[in-house]
Formats: sequence, C-alpha cells, structure tokens
Amino acid sequence: MRPSCKGRAHGWSRSDIVYLVLVAVTMTANMAPRSEAAEWSLAPSIGAKGVYNSNLLLTPLPHNKTYGYWVTPAAEFSGKTERLDVSSRIAADVVGYFGGEDRQFTNVFAPLSVRYKTEKDQIGFSGGFTRDNTLLSELQETGVVLQFAQRNQWTFNPTWARKLTEKLSFQSSVQFSDTTYETARLVDYRLMGGSGGLQYQLSERDQIQLLGSYTDFRTTGSLFGFQANYPGINMSFTHAFSESLTGTINGGPKFLSSTSQVPLGAITAHETVWLAGASMTKNWEKATVHVSFARDLAPSGFGLLIQTNRGEVAGSYELSETLTASLNVAGILTSGKNSATIGGVFPDSSYVSLTPKLSWKVLEWWQAEVSYMYRWRDVDTAADSAESHATTFMVTYHPPKLSFSH
Repeated sequence: MRPSCKGRAHGWSRSDIVYLVLVAVTMTANMAPRSEAAEWSLAPSIGAKGVYNSNLLLTPLPHNKTYGYWVTPAAEFSGKTERLDVSSRIAADVVGYFGGEDRQFTNVFAPLSVRYKTEKDQIGFSGGFTRDNTLLSELQETGVVLQFAQRNQWTFNPTWARKLTEKLSFQSSVQFSDTTYETARLVDYRLMGGSGGLQYQLSERDQIQLLGSYTDFRTTGSLFGFQANYPGINMSFTHAFSESLTGTINGGPKFLSSTSQVPLGAITAHETVWLAGASMTKNWEKATVHVSFARDLAPSGFGLLIQTNRGEVAGSYELSETLTASLNVAGILTSGKNSATIGGVFPDSSYVSLTPKLSWKVLEWWQAEVSYMYRWRDVDTAADSAESHATTFMVTYHPPKLSFSH
C-alpha cells in the first residue's frame, strides 16, 4: 500500500527512506544472471551548499531576501554484465531556509535504471521514487509556479525493443506515474499510457521512427475531478550531419478528450492538439552545445493538463583539466488545455531562467561549484512580473569508489 502523504507534518520518515534504499539495492543486486561475470561499483559522496535568493517564491508581491543551506548525501550504484546494465543514484537533500522564508524540508531521490539485451531484444526499465519541491522541479519543467510544497512521485516506465531485420526494429514502452502533494491546495493525479511503433535505419546517418501512443490523465482525491485521454501519432527523423553534429525533428497530432466535473454535472471537450519538437547537439573536443524546442502536454498540480512551448540552450566548456564552465538558458510559454480550474481560470504565463555555473575539481576527491540563477515570470492576470536572483556555492566530497566483481 502506498503511504499517504497528506496530513503528515514531516512527510517521509527516516525509516521510509532507509526502506527505499534497501529495496533499490536488493532489486539491482539480484537481477544479474548467475552464469555471467558481473562488475559492481558503489560511489558515495556528500555535499554542502550555501544559497542566497532575492525572491524564493518568485512573487510580484513585497518580499524579503532568503538564505539557506543544503546537505546532500548520495550513493551511486552500478552493475554490469555482458547483457545486463543496472544503475541507480540514491540521494537526499536536507534543506533549510531562513530570512524571507523560514522553511525546512527533505528531498529524496531513488531512481533505478535497468537494461537487458539479447541478440534481438532489449528490455529496459526506468523509474523509482522522487520527493522534491515544486519550486525546484515543476517550475523548471513547466514554467508554472504552484506553491512552496513537497511533491511525491512514483514512476514506472518499462520498454521493449526487438530487432526485426538489420535496419528495422519494433519499439514499445509503458508509462505510469502517481503524484501526490503535501498540501490540500494542490491536486494529486495519476498518469498512465503506452506507445508502440517501428524504427527504420535509412542509412548510416539517417533514422526514422513512427509511433502510436495513448495516454490517460486523471486527478485523484479531488472533489471536482478532471480526466483526459489523448491517443496520438508521432513521427521523428534523426540525421547525423557529421560524427560531432546530430539533429532530430519530430511531430504529430494528439486527439484530446477531457471531462471536467462541476457542481451541476460534467463538461466534456474534444480537441486536436499538434505537438512538435526539434533538437541539435554539437560536440567538440572540449565543448558541447545542445539546442532544443518542444511543444508538449504536461500534467499539473492545478488538476488539469497544460500545454508547454519550451526552448532551451545548454552548453559546457572544459577550461582546463580541473575547471569546467557551463550555461543553461530556458524559456517556457504555458497555457491550460481546459479553461477552468479550481479557483478560477488558468492564465497563460511566460517563464525564463538563465544559469551559468563554474565547476572546479580542487583535489582528487573534492569538487567545488559556484553558480548564479536568474528567473523571470509573467502571468496574464498579474499586474506585474516577478524576477529573482540566486547564487549558490557548493563543496562535494567524493571518497574512493568501491568496486568488486563475481
């Protein structure tokens, strides 16, 4: 039975976290075939970070500056055989803020990635448990400010690919996620779906893929529920311009049907939504640049689906063997796919973030990072826009990696 998150003052207890770690490690340790030699490794680390933010809640209302600290213990686990590849990074963030906002919370990350392959088949799994803060996760994903609240999310995404010929393969996947919030002001939801189709290697440099998909989204535990399903078709084309330059474009329609429960009954709507995306990656000897754009549908804690138009540019450059600089710029335009939500009409919004970062490997086992983050947000229904300036300084200790084989 899934633990209930609402009504608990402190969220997940220490025993819950330990249990998640033990489950993940036990699952990965028992999946390697006994007849094959396996190589395993465990890389622990612990980091400490100081934070300054001029507008933590990204509000246009009067506010004060906020200071904070993060302590992040983590352990990266991996195992590999000839056919099996398993990886996980169990981590927690113990966070405290003071000044403009007095908050204490704990983030938990327990992902698991598994890939098993034969001559013709490849079976994969990605998923796990994440407990994070909406202002640090959903804001960067969707550009929507929900509340300063903790989000608990379970994900389960198995995949299967089968090679039919040298150039043709069958691709399939299943998607499941269950999301709850530790506040009654946001709406829990569940997302289920799947996809399947064909992938064809046109040439050494060109690849085409055609997929059909179906997704079902519904709120859970809400007085006035919302449900939507959207089958769709997506075609993508990937071209390698050179060994260091690759581009992908994709697009297709989603046939959206939604039902909103209201006090006097239900409102049903049907709509065809065209989604598209494009990306390009360029690699040099010491640098990497990635540019992408995507129009997509995403679930929201407001209890509805939202449409996001997201553009992003990310790059990194190795200044020396121990010093790396990186930059990330993202812009998101967001609108609701049903006009009404709890408390009124869902407004269109714009969000921009800019994050330069400098990483320095001080010693063999020590690393330091300093970063700056600028955020700007504008909502149609608000008189003023909001912006924030944030700086962080982090030091991480990486003890020697533990490796063993059997």
